[in-house]
Amino acid sequence: MTGEDAFDTPGRGYFGPDAVSWHLHGDPAMWAAGICSLYLQALHPRAVAGVVQNSDFQRDPLGRLRRTSAFVGLATYGGRAEVDRAAARVRHVHSILTATDPRDGSPIRLDEPELLRWVHCAEVASFASVVRRGGFPLTGALLDRYFDEQRRGAGLVGLDPATVPGSRREMAAYFARMRPLLARTEDAELIYRFLHRPFPEWWRSGVNLAYRPVGHLAYSLLPGWARRIYGRPAFPRAAVTAGLRAARATGLAVPGAIRWRFPADHVLRAVERLGEPAYPSARAVAALGAA
Repeated sequence: MTGEDAFDTPGRGYFGPDAVSWHLHGDPAMWAAGICSLYLQALHPRAVAGVVQNSDFQRDPLGRLRRTSAFVGLATYGGRAEVDRAAARVRHVHSILTATDPRDGSPIRLDEPELLRWVHCAEVASFASVVRRGGFPLTGALLDRYFDEQRRGAGLVGLDPATVPGSRREMAAYFARMRPLLARTEDAELIYRFLHRPFPEWWRSGVNLAYRPVGHLAYSLLPGWARRIYGRPAFPRAAVTAGLRAARATGLAVPGAIRWRFPADHVLRAVERLGEPAYPSARAVAALGAA
């Protein structure tokens, strides 16, 4: 069962096990993809100003990533009513938050379609690129399917799905249009430094030292044009790919049944509703491509 008819099946939510999103979002490489997406999002001057001026990420170092991961997990694996309630809360928060563009003092609304679209595209493009580079069997056709599916997620946060790229070609054209607007601002530099050393020195300096290679690996997974905007060196490409694939192949040394409990247990609750065949699986998405 595919398409809109799938939404009528109890417990399937907005995707279901026959969606590419279902399997891609459960992949071990999503940890690196999520961090990579934050680096990319920070290159939009208005979007990053909204984050810096409205977030307590420096006091709660894992909070934003955890909240974003939890919402992505719920939107992917949750029942439709639960997802709709969470999405309504997200839209409400975006509707009441504002910021000021530090370049010219102009006001910023966090629910501006341009900003929502940038955050969405930077997120899903990073997810797909990083997980695919890690060895996930994402063919070109499946990548088109993934971007098209993720228009549903864009609709949840308040975007008109018709205005969101839904294929490789449309996503590439979108980033080509956006690149002249992107910049390495002071806010982007703040995010860069934070993602390399997210924990306060007085708390756990040893954790910062251990985490730093992880943060730089995620930075090194950015597209070349994005790294050129940052102007910072990256790890060698071959080492990045090999390290990511090794980490993914071992499941980050964490069994799926444990990994899927964090930051919330959306995957396991979906399996309770739909049965064991609903576990996310690279093998299952490969079968989708062959169908």
